[in-house]
Amino acid sequence: MNTYIVKTVNSSFSRLKPIPLEKVRLKNCFWKKYIDKLINVTLPSQYDILEETGRIDNFRRAAGKISKEFSGFYFNDSDVYKWVEAASLALAYEKNEYLFKKLFNVVKEIIDAQDEDGYLDTYFVFDRKRDRWRDLQHKHELYCAGHLIQAAIAYRRALGKDDLFDTAVRFADHIYDTFGYGKKLGVPGHPEIEMALVELYRETSDTKYLELSKFFVESRGKGLIGGSENQLDHKPFLQLDEIVGHAVRALYLCCGATDIYMETGEQVFMETLLRLWHDAVYRKMYITGGMGSRYIGESFGERYELPNRRAYQETCASIANIMWNWRMLLALGDAKYADVMELAMYNGALAGISLSGKEYFYVNPLEDRGKHRRQKWFSCACCPTNIIRLIASIPGYLYSYSGNDIWIHHYVGSSAEIKTSNNLVKIDVETDYPFDGYVKIIIYPEKEDEFNICLRIPGWSERNKLVVNKKETIKIEDSGKYYCIKRSWSHSDVIELYLDMDIKFMMSHPYVMNNYRRAAIKRGPLVYCLEQTDNSYDVWNIAISPDEKFEIFYDPAVLDGIPIIKGKGYFIDDSLWRNNLYVSSRKMFKKYVETVIKAIPYYAWANREPGPMIVWIKII
Repeated sequence: MNTYIVKTVNSSFSRLKPIPLEKVRLKNCFWKKYIDKLINVTLPSQYDILEETGRIDNFRRAAGKISKEFSGFYFNDSDVYKWVEAASLALAYEKNEYLFKKLFNVVKEIIDAQDEDGYLDTYFVFDRKRDRWRDLQHKHELYCAGHLIQAAIAYRRALGKDDLFDTAVRFADHIYDTFGYGKKLGVPGHPEIEMALVELYRETSDTKYLELSKFFVESRGKGLIGGSENQLDHKPFLQLDEIVGHAVRALYLCCGATDIYMETGEQVFMETLLRLWHDAVYRKMYITGGMGSRYIGESFGERYELPNRRAYQETCASIANIMWNWRMLLALGDAKYADVMELAMYNGALAGISLSGKEYFYVNPLEDRGKHRRQKWFSCACCPTNIIRLIASIPGYLYSYSGNDIWIHHYVGSSAEIKTSNNLVKIDVETDYPFDGYVKIIIYPEKEDEFNICLRIPGWSERNKLVVNKKETIKIEDSGKYYCIKRSWSHSDVIELYLDMDIKFMMSHPYVMNNYRRAAIKRGPLVYCLEQTDNSYDVWNIAISPDEKFEIFYDPAVLDGIPIIKGKGYFIDDSLWRNNLYVSSRKMFKKYVETVIKAIPYYAWANREPGPMIVWIKII
């Protein structure tokens, strides 16, 4: 069995080809701990909640097995589908009898709920049958269908079972018979089905699914669902010059469009995607890789509108950012897409789940007074069920190949078996990344052969060095690119990569007014924050000088022993204000109290007692 996240092995216009999940094994590393917790804690606990909240009962109700009212939002089916997808991907990586049993039971309930004509949505049954496909703008039928298709494909690839896949194909055929030019016109209020249909095309080779995906993308902007910018219906997709609207919807739509490009090679799609990517990444992305600055409409704001305390930065948007950049990386092979993936993986998305694996953030602010805490669940549970898909996908994001060349995108302690065009190569990676910049890569080709090993040199690393077989030393000047070593590789050849893990102080573009005279601390791919529990003074009133030297230390008793940054800071004496809201500038910043500040990785905040937190720190 070969389980792919995005299967571009036969896609004519993708530069890179992915490696199946089964061919990657994680060692005792950063992500292995998360996957172990996913399998043993998070997936089982989410299954229990899906039962407690009636989401699985909705399928039993639709099948006529129980008599009760529909539970929750009309899109609750999607949470069950995402759990099925995550569980399938996890089981592709590691067998677990408990998960097998629960997954098979859930799949049976889904299959039994399908209508005779192939339709499947547990909200639109019984008296609501007459309302099917009448409110595409709000009711998310196509969105749920997309998640069903993705879950069914993952289930088939991971476990080799066709029952859920056959159910998804029947529903997809029903949708194809319903929508299209010369049939019913419409587009989903929430994009998702577009990328699912392309993946279904990749799985079946049936071009009608690719055709339908393209229909949904090209039909946007014609006012079929009201013409709102929030739902990206205000202008045809291929005419968009900036990324706007609901952040997750926009990013999912870009995922689908990238998938279409990789199958058709239509340059107008890629031209649009490059415009939108440039706008999103260089003008609208948080330093954590998160997107979506407004609570209103869960949407992108204007260019450089990146508030901190009121940052929406939905966990799903960070995950969608990773999904889109993975597709852009496969399509074009440019390291900048892997850089954005990494940023969002380790920061914006990972903050969405607690270290215990049982609590979640929906919204991810960059500063807080101690009131924002992770929750066990949400009535709208898209983020908890999305983060499990991401974690289960991690092994599939690490490597790829093109022809006979091997590409390493993300440095994770792991081993991989990569079948190139004319060789079988085993790769062994030893590293404590993202906490350490030393990466040791051992190459085991089945036969001695000449090919490229392409290593991503992260854009954040300013000084880089490669050593091959302890003999050849290469200094790499350019960051944010792949460095390809072409030579004849033999059994047990070794590459040692040294990346710059200096502590850096990051500044915003001057148009980001919220961050004027502020700096964020970054080390390697990790963004850091000040949390009150580690500091003596209110972190909102602490300043730092970028000229000071900061250092790393480890405390096994703090947050599983993750690296902590400490250095000299300054508490700004606020007694000048007393009961005043404003004072003369001549009196400001006259008194400082020197202190030692401690910063932790942003993804780990809010796992201890509540208190203020801040990412962008005042500078003096």
